[in-house]
Amino acid sequence: MKSYRVFIGLGTNVGDRFAYLLKAAGELRSLRESSVVWFSPVYEADPWGKAEQPKFLNAAAEIMTTLSPSELLPELKSIEEKLGRSSHERWGPREIDLDILLYDGLRYSDDLVTVPHVDLEHRRFALVPLREIAPDVVHPINGLTITELAAACADQGRVVKTSFHLL
Repeated sequence: MKSYRVFIGLGTNVGDRFAYLLKAAGELRSLRESSVVWFSPVYEADPWGKAEQPKFLNAAAEIMTTLSPSELLPELKSIEEKLGRSSHERWGPREIDLDILLYDGLRYSDDLVTVPHVDLEHRRFALVPLREIAPDVVHPINGLTITELAAACADQGRVVKTSFHLL
């Protein structure tokens, strides 16, 4: 069975943010039909979309999986639920958020999921950690590398590397 290279964004801005990231990383390591390749360093970022909330901790993960995008997304949502995600307010505070950013160069959309992630190229908080682990990966719609997208991103939100790592 073919295995696909997938990049997942992790984010949290409620409670013990680093603990939520660690728990999510552990759950990703246990994800069925998948294996974690590596995690980016953790970054602290200004909120995006809704400014009046705590700062986020963000990271990116590279996994190999045999799951399709429409199979993977419910698995990620199940991890969020298991870890206690209570808020589903658009761009609002959240205990944990797991998003499929890129899926093996695929352009895909159904009722559940769209890949690449909508607006990825406009979200500095997602691009900067992703650039750490996938600098030369090409966005399948605009043809730019993650490094080029991060450099061209109009979002000027503060994104700063922390000393935290999800080893």
